[in-house]
Amino acid sequence: MSKNLVSFIQNLYNTKEFIPLHEPYLDETDKSELIRTIDSTFVSSVGPAVNEFEKKIKDLTKSKYAVAVVNGTAALHLSLDILGVNQGDEVLTQSLNFVASTNAIHQCKATPVFIDVSKETLGMCPDSLSSFLEKECTLTKEGCLNNKTKRTIKACIPMHTFVFPCSIKEIKEICTKYNIKLVEDAAESLGSFVDDKHTATFGDLGIFSFNGNKIVT
Repeated sequence: MSKNLVSFIQNLYNTKEFIPLHEPYLDETDKSELIRTIDSTFVSSVGPAVNEFEKKIKDLTKSKYAVAVVNGTAALHLSLDILGVNQGDEVLTQSLNFVASTNAIHQCKATPVFIDVSKETLGMCPDSLSSFLEKECTLTKEGCLNNKTKRTIKACIPMHTFVFPCSIKEIKEICTKYNIKLVEDAAESLGSFVDDKHTATFGDLGIFSFNGNKIVT
């Protein structure tokens, strides 16, 4: 990976033409699998295809569990809810992001706090995260407290941007130090690894997305 991911992308796409985010590709196998699922009569929330899908994701990522839900935003919301994020709490996320992370935070009636990203990864910058927590927060018995708002910072949601893993190992160390739960937004990083460990398996919980513009298509 280039030391400066921004420059790398600029040089790679030195053009004024429109560049799609991800162009979906669906072949005859996808069509036949869709027909197979329809013929099974299980086309909603359960069925053999769902079980098979969850097992394949679990095997690929070597995670203990994999649970399919309706979309990535719901997965983020569910993750925050499981970790006890409630009204009045704050959740750290990154400034370069898709709106889903912020929407999930608001669904818990919590408040997002935006941390700057790194040019090297386009993901949350561990230096910015550490600086914010050191200068603006206090670690108490109840948790990490934002000195200005007096709210508890309950969780952190970094995102692996455009397939490239963020500095997740450093971010995890910082979150552990400040007693902050870690939810990996790996919506865009299916198939990406850090030291032979798959993204979405570093945090307390991690999510993928299988929307039409994601890696799986």
